[in-house]
Amino acid sequence: MNEILQGLLQAGRLIVTLDSDLIEISLRSLRVTLSAVVIASAIGLPLGCWLAVRRFRWRRFVIATLNALMGLPPVVVGLIVYLFLSRSGPFGVFGLLFTPTAMIIAQVIILTPLIASIAHQAIRELWAEYHDLLISLNTTRFQRIATLLWDGRRALLTAALAGFGRGIGEVGAIMIVGGNIDNATRVLTTAIALETGKGNFALALALGFILIGLAVLVNLGVHSLSRTEVSDRW
Repeated sequence: MNEILQGLLQAGRLIVTLDSDLIEISLRSLRVTLSAVVIASAIGLPLGCWLAVRRFRWRRFVIATLNALMGLPPVVVGLIVYLFLSRSGPFGVFGLLFTPTAMIIAQVIILTPLIASIAHQAIRELWAEYHDLLISLNTTRFQRIATLLWDGRRALLTAALAGFGRGIGEVGAIMIVGGNIDNATRVLTTAIALETGKGNFALALALGFILIGLAVLVNLGVHSLSRTEVSDRW
């Protein structure tokens, strides 16, 4: 209990004093995760919608595979990305290993199946309602997907937020490909792991509370914007 209290007090002190290291680490955490969520959403949302609309032979297999990939072990993803980006790997020439870009790549691989699967579930229900109308209007497949993406945007926002929630707390993959380098690739999760290993539990708890606070603030901000949009419509 004493450690938790010290963590709360230290978290408050770091925030009130605008600790430079804390701000740098927090901003890097947000930049990496938000970048990964945007890229994963750009891939996963249309993919999930396309799977809901399109019928083809191996569709059930693709959907089952996508659902299975939601449980990808982050450390395995980190290892694969590491091998591809290392000097002996096919993309080693770009020098991306131990950079925020490598961390974003790893997170995109982890988040895309999650976002696509949730989007597919949401759009499948919407497609059941819109199917007859869109078919009768003789719309193209692109128009159907665009319509479903727009009308289902609030459900798809939930998919993106689920991706953000998983990404902001990711540590295994980004530790492997980022290296937890101070002033370069250190983010809140890796900093927590480092401080815990050093036995500095109060600071680790403080960083943990700040991580939770950032996740809550981002979610509240997005939900607030969506509520504003709904109120404007009415």
